Amino acid sequence: MSLRLVFLAVCAFALLACGAAKGPELRVLGIDQRLGATPRHEVLFVQVTNPANRPMRLTKLEYTFASQGQDVSTGEVPLAREVPAGSAVILEVPLEVATDRELTLNGRLTATIDEIVRSFAVSAQIHPE
Repeated sequence: MSLRLVFLAVCAFALLACGAAKGPELRVLGIDQRLGATPRHEVLFVQVTNPANRPMRLTKLEYTFASQGQDVSTGEVPLAREVPAGSAVILEVPLEVATDRELTLNGRLTATIDEIVRSFAVSAQIHPE
């Protein structure tokens, strides 16, 4: 009986510790317009900050761009980026919609922390210049 109680206490502590972990934060840094084979290709530079006290490995960003409540573009960026605890990295996200209006980036950022795969809801505002 006491072994079961210890097991339940350890499980409860683990759940509380996982729930208390703060997820990565996104911030839009800017947009770069590139000319190439396509008529116009823009790249959104997004800073991802790891506020946790453990390093994380970013593996994927699934995203949707929305404007005025309507989805206008979706995509996925495969990643292989290490983010040390308390540090930040910059990601490039393809932006294939007009940036003459305000957009919202909503997505799921997948990361590995202590060999555990986690998925975080992320969001950022894109303001036209």
